[in-house]
Amino acid sequence: MENGAVYRSTTEAHPGPARGARSGLVAYFTLRRLKRTRLILKLLQLVLSLLAFICEEVVSQCTLCGGLYFFEFVSCSAFLLSLLMLIVYCTPVYDKVDPAKVKSSDFYITVGTGLVFLVASIFFSLTHDSTTAELAAIVFGFLASFVFLSDFFIMVYEKRKEPRPRKPEATVNEPLNA
Repeated sequence: MENGAVYRSTTEAHPGPARGARSGLVAYFTLRRLKRTRLILKLLQLVLSLLAFICEEVVSQCTLCGGLYFFEFVSCSAFLLSLLMLIVYCTPVYDKVDPAKVKSSDFYITVGTGLVFLVASIFFSLTHDSTTAELAAIVFGFLASFVFLSDFFIMVYEKRKEPRPRKPEATVNEPLNA
């Protein structure tokens, strides 16, 4: 028996383009896993932390550099973590991981990043040299930290709205050791 005869009916030598409305790389991305407000907050986290990082990178010299360096680390980390969470929510990675673990990770990353970003912004605002780039970085840092914390409070609100499973109550007539 010849190999061509075996595989001819089931394989295509040149598969055609993907069918349907979404094809190519776009088929791997979806924005439906997050509610509209959460998606907007995630995008704002990404953009504001990137803007804070870029403005901080423009600063050419500093007198007290500790606040600048801490802010640089936090703003870059916030950008990368928010990018990571957005990628997880919008790609097939979400389907390969337990959704409860994704939500838990998002919860702790969001609150941790928001609080540390707020501390870094306060520390940088106390040690800056009043250049335009530093002031812009501080403003974007405070805005980003408030967006992170707003997202955290929305997650807490949504978690409290979820119905909690109740423990079954023992009836009076049933024996306890049955």
